[in-house]
Amino acid sequence: MADITLQRVYDFHGPAQQYCYLTDRLWPRGISKERLQGVVWLKEVAPETELRQWFHHHTDQWDTFAASYRQQLEASEHWKELLEIVQQGHSLTLLFGSKDVHHNQAVVLRDFLHEKLHEKLLEKLNT
Repeated sequence: MADITLQRVYDFHGPAQQYCYLTDRLWPRGISKERLQGVVWLKEVAPETELRQWFHHHTDQWDTFAASYRQQLEASEHWKELLEIVQQGHSLTLLFGSKDVHHNQAVVLRDFLHEKLHEKLLEKLNT
């Protein structure tokens, strides 16, 4: 199974390898476009503005944020490109801007993709 690596965008130093994605809705402050050359910005896969702003003020409610973001992902198609990349055996890097490396949208997205990959493998085994 391919790896899905998470990295804080402020710790990232290019050049970007293939399949490197910025998962924030907003461009990270103080980061130039040149510094992230080769990184694909998937702002459509990020939590919607209302949820992002809510979580910024309620960081103690991680489980609620994660569940809400998962619902947004389920209702979207934007993550499917990432799943296809992983299914093909490629490694994927998800960049995020949050200071909290354990509680951010990239963590939820990674876990969501792992679950979807697992579901696909089970489907394949059952056919």
